Amino acid sequence: MTLEKGSLILLDYTAKIKDSNEIFETTRADDVKNNPDYDPNKKYEPRLLGVGEGWVLKGLDEALLESSIDTPLNIEIPPEKAFGERDPSKVRMIPLRKLGEKANEVSIGDVIELDDRIGIIRFIGSGRVQVDFNHKYAGRTLVYSANIVKKLEDNNEKISNLIRRRLPIDLTEIKYVNKESELEISLPENTFLIEGIQIIKRGISTDIFKFIPSLKSIVFLEKYANSVSTAEKPSEAENTDSIADHDTSKDKDDKDDKGKKEKTKTDDKSAEVSTKSKKEKS
Repeated sequence: MTLEKGSLILLDYTAKIKDSNEIFETTRADDVKNNPDYDPNKKYEPRLLGVGEGWVLKGLDEALLESSIDTPLNIEIPPEKAFGERDPSKVRMIPLRKLGEKANEVSIGDVIELDDRIGIIRFIGSGRVQVDFNHKYAGRTLVYSANIVKKLEDNNEKISNLIRRRLPIDLTEIKYVNKESELEISLPENTFLIEGIQIIKRGISTDIFKFIPSLKSIVFLEKYANSVSTAEKPSEAENTDSIADHDTSKDKDDKDDKGKKEKTKTDDKSAEVSTKSKKEKS
């Protein structure tokens, strides 16, 4: 079964530069474990793609529209459908001093940002520096080895994956309630202060409305937990002990008062006997 435009899929792939066999992108940890660029902290997993939606290179998008689920893909993408042909006009020679404080730190091959553009330093000499503003892989043919892991049909799977596409959180942290035409999304507290979170929410909403048009509204809920530790509050046991101590002290005081009263009565009685004895002697 071929894919149609707008299909949501999970794609597992490794992308290489054809003439050098260099891997520049992959979702497969096993393909890069021995490479210096391998990141042990990165989670390598199939990528969510909207087929024909422009989320990937034009050549890959077109190839996916002609692909079938469960069929391994080997795709070769020419420069014009990848990162473009090299443009000589994008290579500029500029005074080294224009780099400011970094002028004495840069070296050939460094990637810099200049005039809001990303460029690669190709040459340094005679107080000048050559900066190439072409994409790093411009003019290169790419090769993709891929397979479609799954086509998402269930709305719950679509919602979870579309949220996670824009937020770096685990699927287990995503909580939502689908109330017919309204969706309530509860994001984890550690996302509340992410830079640009409001723009991210807008992007998530746009994606969900596009792929689940039956929804009419989306509500984002923020829930804050009480940060006061329960350890700072006296426990029930401690309260019981305090009450018991208070009661014990009270009982002791009552006994002391009772003892004093009994002693007073005894002393009074002794005094009375003593007076009576004296009268009898007389």
